[in-house]
Amino acid sequence: MKKYGVNDLRRMYLEFFESKGHLAMKSFSLVPHNDNSLLLINAGMAPLKPYFTGQEIPPRRRVTTCQKCIRTGDIENVGKTARHLTFFEMLGNFSFGDYFKEDAIKNAWGFLTEELKLPKEQLYITIYNDDDEAHDLWRKITDMPEERILRLGEKDNFWQMGETGPCGPCSEIHIDRGAEHACNHPDGCALGVCDCDRWLEIWNLVFMQYNRDENGVMTPLPRPSIDTGMGLERITSVMQNVNSNYDTDLIYPLIEKVEEISGKQYDKGADGFPFRVIADHARSCTFLICDGVLPSNEGRGYVLRRILRRAVRLGKSLGIEGPFLYQFSAKVADMMGEDYPELLD
Repeated sequence: MKKYGVNDLRRMYLEFFESKGHLAMKSFSLVPHNDNSLLLINAGMAPLKPYFTGQEIPPRRRVTTCQKCIRTGDIENVGKTARHLTFFEMLGNFSFGDYFKEDAIKNAWGFLTEELKLPKEQLYITIYNDDDEAHDLWRKITDMPEERILRLGEKDNFWQMGETGPCGPCSEIHIDRGAEHACNHPDGCALGVCDCDRWLEIWNLVFMQYNRDENGVMTPLPRPSIDTGMGLERITSVMQNVNSNYDTDLIYPLIEKVEEISGKQYDKGADGFPFRVIADHARSCTFLICDGVLPSNEGRGYVLRRILRRAVRLGKSLGIEGPFLYQFSAKVADMMGEDYPELLD
């Protein structure tokens, strides 16, 4: 399996879907446009909601993006697990009433196994309990063995935009990172049972085919759509054969910057927690401020303030005194400015 740099993977993904008739759109701002339901963009499909709901006409019925996202709901896990981040990039391909399950599965499988050449024997699929159509398509398109297709419930494999509105079953692609990543779950370390770093979800295919009303009744959509998402940091960790997002060429240079400023050596275990948090939070602060968010006591400004203060506090735990995060912003701009020129501006 060839090792790719993060910039190569970002480009390969967008070019692959352009070759399949998708319009490659630039990342939208982290600040939502005409959407009061979100403080910040937290998923690849979030800026595209008007196209899914029919409020706006998409520039093309097939679109692909690499969208910058912020999530802080599980901020306490950042730096503790291999995969949690506050800032991340979500690769996505979308169909607004054009292709549906078969092409979504065919494209995902083709990119992972033909373009990236991931070993098929390490890939596993989860589907919604009663989605027999997805099950049969996975079998037909990929020859995936029956025992590697798992049926899971609504919590894991059903997606909806809100309490009402467009929704549908989803199908996730997971990779087995190997027994060395296994946990000690009382029911055994297995996909669908535990949530450890052995079974890494790399891609989620959402089959948006119903509309749910206030009474919970679901009716088929006249034009079913596709919403997919694959975390760039996660697939980069797989392709670079490293144990966590923090060991990739996307984040590790920022950890080295923490070493330089603090004069302390990074430890990949629990003692490296402050290094990982500062590296992640520095990316979040840089992109948020770049998109016009400033620290405040409310709203999205408070989200930034909380992230910034947390990074400063952990910097102090490493003996760093005085302002230092600005140095990371310059580093982030240097690393990511080619794909996000607004950082350089």
